[in-house]
Amino acid sequence: MSLAYSMINLLPPKEKKFLQDEEKKKTVLILGILGFVFFLCLALILTSMKIYISGQAEAENIIIEREKEAFKASEIKDFSEEIKLANKVFSDLNSFYQNQVKLIEILEEITQIFPEEIYLTNFSYKKETSEVVLFGFSKTRETLLEFKKNLEQKENIEGVYFPPSCWLESTDINFNTRFKIKR
Repeated sequence: MSLAYSMINLLPPKEKKFLQDEEKKKTVLILGILGFVFFLCLALILTSMKIYISGQAEAENIIIEREKEAFKASEIKDFSEEIKLANKVFSDLNSFYQNQVKLIEILEEITQIFPEEIYLTNFSYKKETSEVVLFGFSKTRETLLEFKKNLEQKENIEGVYFPPSCWLESTDINFNTRFKIKR
């Protein structure tokens, strides 16, 4: 309360009304300033919170992006390892098939160089040594000699061997021979 109210107020009613209006204006002005300051402080606090939260969100986004890149790099590395493994498997398979002797082709070649009077009775192939053993029948020694020459002329055949017992008979010869297939 103000000092003016404790005393007897002898002012005319118009003046009293004026002073009361002035006091109300000052009170409204003070409350308005306080409200403005409150809302200004509130706005500053909210703005600073927004800045802080957006900074934290940006930091989290950066961390997420780095993790995504690391994950992609990891996936790429894993995929690259899988590709390398698959390439190695395919290379090994290719190498395996390149080193395989194709028995069908060998038999075809051998039967093409057979003279007419020679018959094959048995065929044996040892995979580890690439050795072929043939047993057959020849009507004459000359026909058998022609077969031997034909075998020796083949590029993919080496080490042709006929045992001496094959050459003893001059007709109706049961023979055997062995040779190796070049890889």
